[in-house]
Formats: sequence, structure tokens, C-alpha cells
Amino acid sequence: MNSSIKNILAVILGWVGGSTINMALIQAGHAIYPIPNIDSNNMEALSEVMPTLGINYFIFPFLAHAIGTLVGAFIAYSIAAANKMKFAYTIGILFLIGGILVNFMITGPIWFTIADLLLAYIPMAWLGGTLAQKITKK
Repeated sequence: MNSSIKNILAVILGWVGGSTINMALIQAGHAIYPIPNIDSNNMEALSEVMPTLGINYFIFPFLAHAIGTLVGAFIAYSIAAANKMKFAYTIGILFLIGGILVNFMITGPIWFTIADLLLAYIPMAWLGGTLAQKITKK
């Protein structure tokens, strides 16, 4: 397969795979820790209630962002033709951009925003790429 096509597929499949994990964990979090009287699809209502929530409501969003990024970076690294770690980091940057946007749309506690933006994206992209490197040994 053409290396350009492999690299494009690496980004697309890494993004789709990571996003799928992300959304599954977000949905699991809503099922385990439902926010009373709030439609979880209503961004304005979520933004209003976020500062009042306990730490348990932030576990799944953080895990969703971190594990989604890790899986996406792993997939991207595994598929990319060359400069594989660059593609793992590309996924991390895409997810970081999404994380920044979500943190502006749904304002949560500052501690969560800082932890999320500093720990869930670029470090997890590095870890996903590193794990893929060790497993594939390429």
C-alpha cells in the first residue's frame, strides 16, 4: 500500500478508534454517575452544574480523554508507514484541541481542566506510541 495512504489511514483510524473509546467511556460514566435532573447532551446545563459536582463525576471524563488518546495514538503508530511517533503525537494534538474546546464549552473546576489538558493528551500520545513501538518492534 502507498505510504501516503497508510499515513492518512493512520490518522483517520487513530482518530476514529480513539473517539470510539472516548465516547464509550463518557457514556459509561453517565450510566455509573448520572447527574440528577440534567440532560447529559445539553452543554449549557452541564456547564452550569459542573462546578458543583464531586470528583467522582470527573473520573470517567478524564479516563475517556486519556485512554481514547492512548488507543488512538497506538493505532496511528501501528498503521503509519514512517515517522510513526509523529503520527501518534498528531493524534495527541488532535485530541488536545478537542479537549481545549470541550473545556471552554463545558467549564468544569480549574483543577480538572489543568489535569485534563496537561495529562490526558500529549503524555498519553507518547505512551500509546511507545507501547505500539514495543509491541510491534519497528
